[in-house]
Amino acid sequence: MTIRLLLADDQALVRGALSALLGLESDLEVVAEVGAGDLVLPAVLEHRPDVALLDVEMPGLDGIAAAAEVRRAAPDTRVLIVTTFGRPGYLRRALHAGAAGFVVKDTPAAQLADAVRRVHAGLRVVDPALATDSLVAGESPLTPRETDVLRAARDGASVAAVAKRLFLSEGTVRNHLSAAIGKTGAANRAEAVITAEGNGWL
Repeated sequence: MTIRLLLADDQALVRGALSALLGLESDLEVVAEVGAGDLVLPAVLEHRPDVALLDVEMPGLDGIAAAAEVRRAAPDTRVLIVTTFGRPGYLRRALHAGAAGFVVKDTPAAQLADAVRRVHAGLRVVDPALATDSLVAGESPLTPRETDVLRAARDGASVAAVAKRLFLSEGTVRNHLSAAIGKTGAANRAEAVITAEGNGWL
């Protein structure tokens, strides 16, 4: 039985390498490749892959949001996150979104192929080191709104600009930023963004 695969990664070189490596396996076939998160679901609906391998950070829609879309609209397609960014927060969010597995890109080719087979068989596959880190790091201390505010402020935008983006008052934005700074143990909002990004909370 051949396992049909979809690859989603914004780097064409990475997509090509993954396609070539997985294509060497007699029971795996890459049937579609996309370079943006918002193209994942249309490709899944068109090609009906058994397993979709998604990067996390992609234009249009990140891989975690794309995984949730696939889980909702095409539950027969299993999702395996394959990413450079092995962050505990990403792992938790991906599993919560319905991904069946989470591995990093430096996983040896044979192990990646095995992960695909195991996910296809209905098993959950998680990088062991990352699973340990996730347990140690714990869940994000930020509320959904604090996360939104930090995400909107990650480019250094002013409080007024963040308030406009999120349709909030400036005072509300300041309160959420202050809470996020306190919860991350940061000295300022730039440091809070770095901490939150490093843990995969944004």
